[in-house]
Amino acid sequence: MEKTIDETKQGQTLIINPRKENNKKLFIESYGCAMNFSDSEIVASILSNEGFNTTQNLEDADLVLVNTCSIRDKAEQTVRKRLEKYNAVKRINPKMKVGVLGCMAERLKTKFLEEEKIVDLVVGPDAYKDLPNLLAEVDKGRDAINVILSKEETYGDISPVRLNTNGVTAFVSITRGCDNMCTFCVVPFTRGRERSRDPQSIIEEVNDLWSKGYKEITLLGQNVDSYLWYGGGLKKDFNKASDFQKATAVNFANLLELCAKAQPKMRIRFSTSNPQDLTLDVIETMAKYDNICKHIHLPVQSGSDRILKAMNRLHTREEYFELIDNIRRIIPDCSISQDLIAGFPTETEQDHRDTLSLMERVKYNFGYMYMYSERPGTMAGRNMEDDIPEATKKRRLAEIVSLQREHCELKTKEFLNTTVEVLIERESKKSDAEWSGRTSQNVVAVFPKENYKIGDLVNVHISDCTSATLIGMATGLSFNN
Repeated sequence: MEKTIDETKQGQTLIINPRKENNKKLFIESYGCAMNFSDSEIVASILSNEGFNTTQNLEDADLVLVNTCSIRDKAEQTVRKRLEKYNAVKRINPKMKVGVLGCMAERLKTKFLEEEKIVDLVVGPDAYKDLPNLLAEVDKGRDAINVILSKEETYGDISPVRLNTNGVTAFVSITRGCDNMCTFCVVPFTRGRERSRDPQSIIEEVNDLWSKGYKEITLLGQNVDSYLWYGGGLKKDFNKASDFQKATAVNFANLLELCAKAQPKMRIRFSTSNPQDLTLDVIETMAKYDNICKHIHLPVQSGSDRILKAMNRLHTREEYFELIDNIRRIIPDCSISQDLIAGFPTETEQDHRDTLSLMERVKYNFGYMYMYSERPGTMAGRNMEDDIPEATKKRRLAEIVSLQREHCELKTKEFLNTTVEVLIERESKKSDAEWSGRTSQNVVAVFPKENYKIGDLVNVHISDCTSATLIGMATGLSFNN
């Protein structure tokens, strides 16, 4: 067996781990939020030490894993359809093992093994290090399950295997879990309490990505603005920390600055923010460093104070407006995007109009809009009747989407006849003669390839646009290259 040396990121301790020969094939699919895609890279890293190489071909796989999302019923139904596909392949290759990871695994637990007969193992988001033991159980012909939520696990000592990478952009996980308990959301029940990752391990991962040629990272968490490192432990226990721990604690604004300084030419993004936790010092840090991208994803969910209270969103409409005004005062060119839910229980036409008027006031650059989907186990699922007719939900969602399209077009046109900096990420989907990349504001831009390459930062003069895409001509490399 080949031997590898892995740094634990706890001081300078080195552990020599035997690496098994990589002669088995892992097929892994991810659904849902960016955190799930990041987790799949952690899983691939753990299993690489067990002799697994990833494959893009389902039929070749010895082990098939699907990393699941429970945020909406539609996401769960998509996973079940994929399991039907796996079942068809497993009939041809009965030695193939199938596992379910992530939030759906955590929510359904042993029920999954009963409902989906082809599933051999069920693993929750905090149990991925137990995969080698669980696979050993499967090899013995036993079902395997570990969905125990952790108060400490952050996977800060795991170096992710980058999956389906373009070699330019990467995710860096900084927090796990969520303490906010929004009544519609299943995340606190599937990912546990909020805890933050050691900032030193984060900076080491950022430095490693830069050394490998990556040009942009996205700091990830269910609620990144809640990041708080005081030596380990749950965020809710911070008040029990020593005076020294409190004095040396690192919050999200501090972490942003550490990342910006560590690699001044690395673009830095983050997601997702919560209005109640996004503080002025974060906005001011964004303004201070050019390499922190000027985009904030700021889910609002509803424009009605009554519905916000029913959702247990700890901000009001006016507090949200104040935050938006501060962002635009401190970072005038910052783009802002949203999440909105149509048809939350008891939502009236006035509540819906309040949402539309909030959109008119903010004029988001883009957004993600959904119909309310009752999730079993949530406070809304237990205590509120899903009383809005499906037709009403669809009509309200259509009105929200239509208004957002108007605002997308309006905000995109603001870039006409300006020059923007674009990081080339891939070939354009519509033309192999054009590159596609994103601006600091997270707007897609396309332009002729000429002699540029993936990973270049290019100044692009914008001469045309669609409602979501900038169209232009490169004028040269950015000095930030």
